[in-house]
Amino acid sequence: MNGRRGSVRYEKRIDAPADDVWELVGDPARLCEWFPGIVSSAVDGDERVVTTATGLPIPERLLTVDPLLRRFQYRIDAPMFHEHLGTIDVFDLGDGTSLVAYSTDADPATLALLIGGGTAGALDELRTIMESRN
Repeated sequence: MNGRRGSVRYEKRIDAPADDVWELVGDPARLCEWFPGIVSSAVDGDERVVTTATGLPIPERLLTVDPLLRRFQYRIDAPMFHEHLGTIDVFDLGDGTSLVAYSTDADPATLALLIGGGTAGALDELRTIMESRN
């Protein structure tokens, strides 16, 4: 963390091909399938609204959905954030496995820590889902 801004990144190796992982991660409407606590994900153009299990809607702006790089980036557009950037990268490790990195940068820093905790759990769930398909 640096002053008001915080940054958190988690990585998880998954025993599944990167293209298969990207098929799930790269579809903004499918977030609720692998992110615990998110019950719906509605996409309209470059806008997405995710709804938490408590009923809280979180508006987001989709910034990057790049199937060549396997990179997904979004920004939370909620008043509690001065600034936010979420980035998910899926890397092909060349042996039929992949590495997924999920980073969160936010101002205020406490929200980066809060979201970061959720992203760690999401990567665990993603790995469980993907490895059960093999």
